[in-house]
Amino acid sequence: MFDTIMLLAMFLLSISVVIALYRVIKGPSIHDRILALDSIGYIVIGIVAVLSIMLDSHAYLETILLIGILAFLSTIALSKYMEGGVVNGRKSND
Repeated sequence: MFDTIMLLAMFLLSISVVIALYRVIKGPSIHDRILALDSIGYIVIGIVAVLSIMLDSHAYLETILLIGILAFLSTIALSKYMEGGVVNGRKSND
């Protein structure tokens, strides 16, 4: 029963990735696309977490942390770029 629930969770998370990819491709605005990319990052965290539970391994916990940090930083960088066009704060001489 537990394996069936885990497989169902993996299936639903995979469907969520497909829906988010559709939003990335057909998003009405760039902001929707950024949020969809952020959602894909967190869905991937869910997939890795379910995989870690299924395999009864703690080896994937560092991977979950790394994906979370990268998803957060990429969202901040894309949002800052959309706001002002400068990500790292340096001013150009143009």
